[in-house]
Amino acid sequence: MRLLVFSDLHLDTPFTWAGRELARARRRALRETLTRICELAEAEDVDAVLCGGDLYEHDRFTPDTRAFLLETFARLHPRPVFLAPGNHDWYGDQSLYRQSDWSPNVHVFTEARLMPVELADGLTLWGAAHCAPANTDGFFDSGFRADREGVNLALFHGSESSEFRWQEEGKAPHAPFRSSQIPAAGLDHAFCGHFHTPKDADWHTYPGNPDPLTFGETGERGAVVADIGDDGTPTRTRHRVSVSEVHDRVIDLTGVTHSGEVRERVAADVKGLAGVVRVTLSGEVEPEVDVRLADVEGGWDDLEALVARRGNISVAYDLDELRQEKSVRGEFIRLVEGDATLDDAVRRRVLMTGIRALAGRSDELEVL
Repeated sequence: MRLLVFSDLHLDTPFTWAGRELARARRRALRETLTRICELAEAEDVDAVLCGGDLYEHDRFTPDTRAFLLETFARLHPRPVFLAPGNHDWYGDQSLYRQSDWSPNVHVFTEARLMPVELADGLTLWGAAHCAPANTDGFFDSGFRADREGVNLALFHGSESSEFRWQEEGKAPHAPFRSSQIPAAGLDHAFCGHFHTPKDADWHTYPGNPDPLTFGETGERGAVVADIGDDGTPTRTRHRVSVSEVHDRVIDLTGVTHSGEVRERVAADVKGLAGVVRVTLSGEVEPEVDVRLADVEGGWDDLEALVARRGNISVAYDLDELRQEKSVRGEFIRLVEGDATLDDAVRRRVLMTGIRALAGRSDELEVL
């Protein structure tokens, strides 16, 4: 039995870090990625396609998204497609899953408990759904036990407890479980969604989100083709299916003397890259340098987009010299340095902001 497994595509995600046009382009890329997943299923001649949840965003899906999914999965007929709704695409009366007239090859799991479907003689797939956006209990918590002979596999959206700390910031646990609960429940392997960082463990597999959703993602994510052995052990092969590239770069600006050098350093670092690049600007710059994010972001013809943000940027003022001045600036520095209520970080920020304001450069206070 050969299966293709994916999860966490998140169609219609808002991409709040991107501008309107870039966000629209990123959402189109997610659809293209699903098309690639289906093309891979045909190229690898898999017996079934499995989605471990968060296929789309419940609060943002449109009739166009529903039509796209109906047509895309219908093209796979008669190859079966199994969908296990997650916390972002939870199953309910208003869900896309409930509102759609699916082709005969599509099976949506609709209960918040593991339910069986026979994939082949002696091979059973147990699937479950999230029926609410939060507070879904673990699918093993009620004492579930697979009661079918032969190979038993599971498909669900959940949080494996030992992996949680390695996931992206802000990730909340949903349908938690321990890997040891899988064999204890009589299952040979579980294919799971929810965690975006890919993981091939002994008893479970997280494919990871197949197309980049944000910056800083790591790991060989994509779609997983799993060949199931007679004992239920999967031989897994990962395939890249994304149409997007997302890069995260840190640019050290230490020593630059004018704004043109800022852009030159960015250009040297991103040379040869494609897709979307986020650059974090850091380092110590001379007082005369104007560092403005808008000046960095535009005009990159070889990239889909460049997004700039401020990191730990400081200004190379000689405070020892300025402190001695008999001027408003010197008095300001002495007062701030003598204020015991300020911690070091706040004191430095107040100093840098105030010095630049006294120099008439209050419109350039992006440098801190």
